[in-house]
Amino acid sequence: MKALKNGGWKHVRKELWKNRFLYLMLAIPLLYFFVFKYGAIGWLGIAFKNYNARAGLWKSKGVGLKYFKMFLNDPYFFTVLKNTIMISLCSLVFYFPVPIILALMVNEVKGARKKKFVQTVTYLPYFISTVVVCNLAMYIFATDGIVNDVVVKVFGGTATTFLSDPKWFRPIYIITEIWQQAGWGSIIYLAALAGVDQDLYEAASIDGASRWKQMLHISIPGISSIISIQFLLTMGRMLNVGYEKVLLLYTGATYSTADIISTYVYRRGLIDANYSYGAAISIFQAVISLILICLANKAADKIGATSLW
Repeated sequence: MKALKNGGWKHVRKELWKNRFLYLMLAIPLLYFFVFKYGAIGWLGIAFKNYNARAGLWKSKGVGLKYFKMFLNDPYFFTVLKNTIMISLCSLVFYFPVPIILALMVNEVKGARKKKFVQTVTYLPYFISTVVVCNLAMYIFATDGIVNDVVVKVFGGTATTFLSDPKWFRPIYIITEIWQQAGWGSIIYLAALAGVDQDLYEAASIDGASRWKQMLHISIPGISSIISIQFLLTMGRMLNVGYEKVLLLYTGATYSTADIISTYVYRRGLIDANYSYGAAISIFQAVISLILICLANKAADKIGATSLW
């Protein structure tokens, strides 16, 4: 405090003014989180009230757990819950290992230019809008699309209506998710691999270890803590399947396998203007996600893996 009194505040103000544009850039994401994440928490109270827009949040009549019971007793409850869990499990099994494998493969590429080229090519799909990705998927998997052209003209098969067939929705979703997200998801693993002591590779090479053995015994153990943390975070997001892609890809014909909790909230909460019911479902989703991440974290502690807390 004495240092601040002796001209310290003047120095702080000078530094703040000098970096004002950086702080202004930081203010934008902070404002987003405060408005759409923390600011929205207060409005979750409508889940316990028969919300009326004219009366407002505080004057709306309280109904207790009515909307939670309504959702649990909804005949459609098990359908959307099963679809959400199935898509999440498919993503966990088929998508989660891909960024790890990709990072290990990129790490093995010799030459800085080649490595940068591979990284750029794999990162680019992440910056493509989800709307564009879904339109590409619709074009590729359409009845007269590229996939059916190959099936009919090359293999002599018959055209399949992929986009209106419920059994094909999940594979199409996972394929597009891997293509769009894998490159970007590999960044954190590449950063972890850069931190592995290079002397270990040199020592292993001198001892006659092949690149494959070096990857198994040095690279993978070196990023095991990051893999564990990412796995735990993925478990916490199991019920938060990205609804934008589902919303753009699914149709009435694929509801049986494509309709998830998030899209159900969108239809019932926003389209039908039943805000209290939508808020109740969102709270249910958040509570289950919290339970899942706590259980996964406890399991990680039990087996001696890196945990979040």
